[in-house]
Formats: sequence, structure tokens, C-alpha cells
Amino acid sequence: MARIVFDLDGTLIDSAPDIQGVANGVLAPHGAEISLAQTHEFIGNGVDVFVTRMCAATGLPDTQHAAFVAQFKHGYLTAFSLTQVYAGVVEVLEALGTAGHSLGICTNKPLAPCHAVLDHMDLTRFFRVIVGGDTLRVNKPDPAPLDSAFDGLGDGPRIYVGDSEVDAETAQRAGVPFLLFSEGYRKTPVARIPHDMVFSSYAALPALIDGLVTRAG
Repeated sequence: MARIVFDLDGTLIDSAPDIQGVANGVLAPHGAEISLAQTHEFIGNGVDVFVTRMCAATGLPDTQHAAFVAQFKHGYLTAFSLTQVYAGVVEVLEALGTAGHSLGICTNKPLAPCHAVLDHMDLTRFFRVIVGGDTLRVNKPDPAPLDSAFDGLGDGPRIYVGDSEVDAETAQRAGVPFLLFSEGYRKTPVARIPHDMVFSSYAALPALIDGLVTRAG
């Protein structure tokens, strides 16, 4: 059976409305805000980069960066009231676990809010390993967090599932097959994102994984 690692935001859950809320909570005292479209654009490289992009978009000085990051991380801990699990995710995770696959998470979201949202959505139970953006000293697209997640899942073919350019680069650098969820937070057309297979509905994912496992065998 395979080791299957998933990205989180934009892959398993649509969390952008909550992330926008956290950002605008930080920005409100400064008379600024960002849109949901900008939130989608800024997601992917972790909190530090998100705040840098947020400051650039709103014209706020980067001298506030450290304070904004701290406020953002605090707000992130309870940012799940508007988050939704993508359709079909729970059923597919249950099916993959029943089939004997080992499942993990590798995300640039900090580990504490990652656990908080997974617990709130009752998804934690599916994953043997959860690697967050602050678990190691580096984050994606460095392949080390993804390698760490796979290492925690034992043996078997490796598969990474994500939604973005960052995830695609991470998979390439780790040398693993990449399955692209096309309905997440990607910023460029699917054709321009390196991937082995693409899916727009989670109902299609088990068959794609079966195909990769058969090919690996």
C-alpha cells in the first residue's frame, strides 16, 4: 500500500475565508483590509510570506512585520468557523484508510492552527503524521518537510496530493508523483503546473491512486 501525503489549505479544506478574517483583524486598526481574491493569491508559502504580501498590498510598512506575524498566528488558532471540507474528502480519506494506505499531512500552515482546524473538522483521525510549516526550520517548497512526512509513514510508494505551484515544486524536488487538485488556490493554469495527474472531484482520486500504485509496483 502507498504512503499518501496531502497538503491542507486549498487541498482538503477551503479555509481562505477564515484566513482573510484573520488578516483583516490584523489590518483593521490600521484602516486596511484585503479581499478574498487577494487572500487566495497570498496563501501557499506560510505566514511570514503571507504577511509580507499583505503589507505590500496595503502599503503598510514592513517594520510592522514581526508584530503582524505574531498577531496573525494568535488569530489563526481559532480560525475555523467559516472553513469547509471539500466535497468528498471525508469519504475518500475513509476509503483510503480502509484500503490500507498510510496518510499524512504536509502543509506550510503552522502546526498549532493546523491541529486546531483538523480537530474542529474531525479530520485528525485519518492522519498518522502531520508536518506543519514550523515543524522544521524550512518549509515547502524545500522537500525536507515532505520527506519527513513520508518517513513517518513507513514503507510503500510515495504520493503527494496538493493544489498549488508550491506543492508541485515540492513534489518535484522530493522526486515523488504529484496529484493536482485543480479546484484549490493555484494561481496559474493547470497546464503550467507540473503534475502526474489532475482531478477536480475527490470521487476521482482513489482510482488515480490505484493507477499510480499499480505503476509503481
